[in-house]
Amino acid sequence: MTKSIKHIFFLLFLIIGLSQTKAQLKPGQLVDGISAVVGDEIVLESDIQEQATYAQQQGTDVSDKCKFLEKIIGNKLLIYHAKKDTLIENPASRIKENTDTKYSQILSQFPDEKTMLAAYKFRTAYEMKKAIEKIDTDQYYGQQKFARITDKADVTPNEVTDFYNLYKEQLPEVKDEVTIAEISLYPRLTDAHKQVLIDKLKKIKQDILNGESFANEARIYSEDPGSAQKGGLYTNISRGKMVKAFEATALNLQEGEISDPVETEFGYHIIQLVKKNGKQYDARHILLKAEPNAQEIASAKKILDSIKTLITEGKISFKDAAFKFSDNKNTKFSGGIVTSQDGTDKIEKASLPANLAFQIAGINKGDLSDVFEDELNGRKVVSLLKVEDVIGAHQLDLATDYDRIKDLALNKKKNEMVEKWIDEEIPKTFISINKRYDDCNFKNNFKKKTSEN
Repeated sequence: MTKSIKHIFFLLFLIIGLSQTKAQLKPGQLVDGISAVVGDEIVLESDIQEQATYAQQQGTDVSDKCKFLEKIIGNKLLIYHAKKDTLIENPASRIKENTDTKYSQILSQFPDEKTMLAAYKFRTAYEMKKAIEKIDTDQYYGQQKFARITDKADVTPNEVTDFYNLYKEQLPEVKDEVTIAEISLYPRLTDAHKQVLIDKLKKIKQDILNGESFANEARIYSEDPGSAQKGGLYTNISRGKMVKAFEATALNLQEGEISDPVETEFGYHIIQLVKKNGKQYDARHILLKAEPNAQEIASAKKILDSIKTLITEGKISFKDAAFKFSDNKNTKFSGGIVTSQDGTDKIEKASLPANLAFQIAGINKGDLSDVFEDELNGRKVVSLLKVEDVIGAHQLDLATDYDRIKDLALNKKKNEMVEKWIDEEIPKTFISINKRYDDCNFKNNFKKKTSEN
């Protein structure tokens, strides 16, 4: 069942970000361009337009401006109190590091950067990246406060049954679904291929030692999309964040020292420690990805075909083969079972990636696919699928869809808890809304006359 089904019966708070302009405001005072103030969180009219455009691009209905503003104000109330909550960590450095990656992910959905900026109504890449950073910051604080308010929420079997009986006539039909399992292998590079990469990195290192700039060499040669254009630089890296081989190498260097080539699951690197600062450090690196050639891919296919033969002959179960052989750490410990974004192993056929849908087309429950080429974590793999189950279209039913209905009931309870929390916090929090919204009839009493305590 897709996430949209979960929104049929109750309103989840829209986690969106707004430009965070700071100003000294007296209670009740609103200056031109400000739509609302919640505590010291300011909502500009331009922010509403900007976020409406962003939401529309994500498929959200923003036709009712009053309802859209109410969601923003409710979320700003969460954000305001989250920033005052000492148990919620400040995410600034982590979010800043992830901004370029998020920007690249959005860009990949458009033919070029100009088209993307026009669609999101930004003039420059810098403006859009700052907006992404603000969106992610507000999203983090809103989600963290929502989680803190609802951390003890639970539903009993009786509550699940009551929820089902109340809404069963309105529950939508689930489309055709499938449960699949996979085994994926990364093709292994030959020793000769590895040596080519190592020798190239050794030459780059020598060029740097001879006077070339590490940053310039990273921009030219590094194949890491997250850092190449920043001269290979990662800043404020928390210990434990990077893969073990990378971190162990970096932390064993002196500041300014450059490592010999080191292998990780992403390929081969040379690493320069820039500085250590307590539990964090800055480092540059140049990555050459371990891209397999046609011969290496063919060898991996041959290995996976032999594993498939063992499974079909009953000499090993698919579950055991996934645990023993698969390189996909996300699925190997669960028998190879593939899950959707919301954690269920029942995936709508229509939402399957095209390559997976093609591989299982025409095969039945219990059947295996052919071995095929795929991608995992940005690297080439060869994969084998098993169709574990096929579920025809049906209306949600307590007997067969208990876990889904439980999630719906739990989400409803969480939203009711947050609605109650908002009602309790409104009288304690300075909230002021521009008179242009006087005609809006908000569900919550945001128009109350109060000043911040």
